[in-house]
Amino acid sequence: MNAAADSPAAFPWATIMAAGFGLLRLSTRDFWAMTPREICSAFGPPPRDGGPTRPVLELMMQQFPDGPTMNEEQE
Repeated sequence: MNAAADSPAAFPWATIMAAGFGLLRLSTRDFWAMTPREICSAFGPPPRDGGPTRPVLELMMQQFPDGPTMNEEQE
């Protein structure tokens, strides 16, 4: 019997740390405070709701309008 074949794969610490620190820009304190469930959620697939609908987006655009652009400020 091969013990190596029966043992689970090692946890990919290097990959998780690289993504946590490099991609998510987490501090060491925040990274090590995360639970395994939080880590999985951070790197899991995005929600499938598809984002806001057009009416919701238009309402948000009315509630939070963009400020003047640099070109508009110069005029």
